[in-house]
Amino acid sequence: MARGSAGESVLHKHLRVLEAFDALRPFLTLTEIADAAGMPLSTAHRLVAELEREGLLERMPDRTYRLGVRLWEFASRTPGALGLRELARPWLEAVHARVRQHTQLGVLAGHDVLFIERMSTRDAVLNATLIGGRTPLAVSSSGLVLLAHAGPALVEEVIAAGWPAFTSATIRGGDALRAKLRHVRADGFAVGDGQIHLESRGIAVPVMGPHQVVYAAIGVVVANDRRSPQPAIELLTMAAAGITHALEAAYLPGLSATPESSRTLTALVSTSQRSLDYFASLDDDRAGAAG
Repeated sequence: MARGSAGESVLHKHLRVLEAFDALRPFLTLTEIADAAGMPLSTAHRLVAELEREGLLERMPDRTYRLGVRLWEFASRTPGALGLRELARPWLEAVHARVRQHTQLGVLAGHDVLFIERMSTRDAVLNATLIGGRTPLAVSSSGLVLLAHAGPALVEEVIAAGWPAFTSATIRGGDALRAKLRHVRADGFAVGDGQIHLESRGIAVPVMGPHQVVYAAIGVVVANDRRSPQPAIELLTMAAAGITHALEAAYLPGLSATPESSRTLTALVSTSQRSLDYFASLDDDRAGAAG
C-alpha cells in the first residue's frame, strides 16, 4: 500500500477526509474539510477530487461537498447492515410499539457504539442518537453492554483514552467503569440514569449472535423518572432472544432448511419469495453470460 512521506497510508488520508463529515456537519467546503482533516489545502484538494471521481464525495451547486451515495451502497452490502438490520427490524418494531420512546440497535466500533438502526416518536425524551452516529462506550447503556462483553484489552484502551463527562451522572474514572462493567456482566443488562442527558435513561441488553458471542446491543431511551426498569429489561431480553434465533438460522449451517444458502440473500433479507426467486434468476443470468 502506498504511503506518504510521514508514513501515513494514502488510504488513511482519504479516510481522514471522509471522517471530516458528521451528522452536525453534513456539508463542508474544501477549506473546512482541510481544517477538520488537519491537512494542507492542496492535499485536501487532491484527495477530495479523487473521492469525488469515485462517487464517495459529491459536490453541491454551492461548492460544498457531502458524502456520496456510493458509500451507502457499499455499507448496505455488508452483513452487519444488510443482515443484522433486516433480521432485527421486526423485534425493534415490537419493542418500539410498547415503549413509544426511542428504540435502537448498536454495534461495537472501536471505542464507540455505532447505531445502525433506531426508531423514535416526536414527543420522546431527549436523545441525540442517529443512525450511523457514534457514542462513547462508557457513557451509553448499549456501549456498556458491548464493552462488558469485550476483551479486557479494550476496556483498558477505553480507560486510557478517556471519555467526555456529559452530566453529573456520567461514569468517571477507570475504577468506576470497571465496577459498572462487572455489574453489567452479572446482571445481563445495563441501565444508565442521566449519563448523557439528565432527563433520559438508557436501558440495554446484549444480542447474542452465532457461536454465543455478543453481536450487538438492543436498547431503549426513556424518561429518567425513577420507575423500575424491569419491564423494559424483560421486553428487550425477549427481543434480543428473537434476534439471536434469527441470526443463528441465517448464519449457522445446518440450522436452516438449506445450509448452502445460510450466508446468502435468502437468509438475510426480509421480502417475498417471488422477489427472492427473481434475485436468484438474475444471478443465474449473470453466471450464464460469464460462461
